[in-house]
Amino acid sequence: MPPASTGASTLTVAASPQPSPVATAGSAAPDRLEPGRPGYRRMSFALFAAGVATFALLYSTQALLPAVSASFGATAGQASWTVSAATGALALCVLPMSALSERFGRRQMMTASLTVAVLVGLLVPFAPSLGWLIALRAVQGAALAGLPASAMAYLAEEVRPKALVAAIGLFVAGNSIGGMSGRILTGWIAQLWGWRAALGAVGVLAVACAVVFHFMIPRARNFTPGTLNPKALAKTVGGHLADPLLRRLYAIGALFMTVFGAVYTVIGYRLVEAPFNLPQGVVGSIFLVYLVGTVSSAAAGKLVARLGRRGALYLAVSTTAAGLLLSLADQLAAVLLGLVLITAGFFAGHAVASSSVSRTATKGRAQASALYQSAYYLGSSAGGTLGAIAFHAGGWAGTVSLGLLAALGVVSITLYGTRAARAERRRPVPVVSVQHRGMASVQN
Repeated sequence: MPPASTGASTLTVAASPQPSPVATAGSAAPDRLEPGRPGYRRMSFALFAAGVATFALLYSTQALLPAVSASFGATAGQASWTVSAATGALALCVLPMSALSERFGRRQMMTASLTVAVLVGLLVPFAPSLGWLIALRAVQGAALAGLPASAMAYLAEEVRPKALVAAIGLFVAGNSIGGMSGRILTGWIAQLWGWRAALGAVGVLAVACAVVFHFMIPRARNFTPGTLNPKALAKTVGGHLADPLLRRLYAIGALFMTVFGAVYTVIGYRLVEAPFNLPQGVVGSIFLVYLVGTVSSAAAGKLVARLGRRGALYLAVSTTAAGLLLSLADQLAAVLLGLVLITAGFFAGHAVASSSVSRTATKGRAQASALYQSAYYLGSSAGGTLGAIAFHAGGWAGTVSLGLLAALGVVSITLYGTRAARAERRRPVPVVSVQHRGMASVQN
């Protein structure tokens, strides 16, 4: 999905033009990171650790909701706010946090966000009431908002374009590991020592990841600080939202997450019912499927190299749709294989779409990534809510229908982008001829 298909006219200038900043940064900067160069492996490992910590903390209470309800005498709806408060605060704060990263630096913002989130994570197990637990989780989500968008912008500035998808894929792979550990490990620890001990274990894991990040992340070499200007921020955000390609990428990210959120919110209900009748502990272990996402997101760069960005998106959404259809079977093996395909397709599609945002935005990359993250988490919220409604209305087939509708949306948007790009290439290109007296005549 090349960033050229934004609808802007292309001018060929006869005189020797100045090299564009984007081209210079992408191809001529000798200090950009790439596989095989010093610092690339340290950078990849650091951001992988940050991704693990982010998602382990963000979803740490999701597998513990029944225990939290029993401890505080709360309903399931009330206990669910321990998850919704964190994700909602992240969605609301990701854009202003990205603006701070434009002023103070990507590395500094990621370090500060992770540090605050980890410190709050160490306090969460000692929450004296459900209200305090929800409040601490909201603060934790707001703190974590500074990490995802800043990480994407950091990679776009510090990594060579050809290696960008692979680098972001490793960060997303860390997300999948963190998401898995934040659900599975807490469940098993809570079974032995209670939910507070489980949340404490997640906090310790996050501390270890934060230490790795602090000592491994290379300093930024291509960051230029900006100023905190609300009008400029609004103009930058408006420019991103006016870009047709970025709008398509935001919608694709939201739709992919709608599928994923719907499936993993509802799948537990299906597996504890007939004909499967699985115990809750076994149902919780299905999050091991997240390991598939680790592999597929890390392989996204190779997919793009072979198929192009649109081809990789088509493959990802087709894999997701095939998994949805396969999960309709009443055989457990078929359902599990369906989850594998859904997870692989989702993480690959997310890695391709998010890296495309970072590559497309030439200015205000942190804001561009922040808007993607907002759309992404809105998709998660919509998927969970609508998936549950569809399940109660039509069973698992209703949830699958919702997922297929979202997948069709991804295909439609990507197909539209393909046709728009072809139309752009067929459009006549005006040529600007620069005369020696400073006068220019335009020849069509």
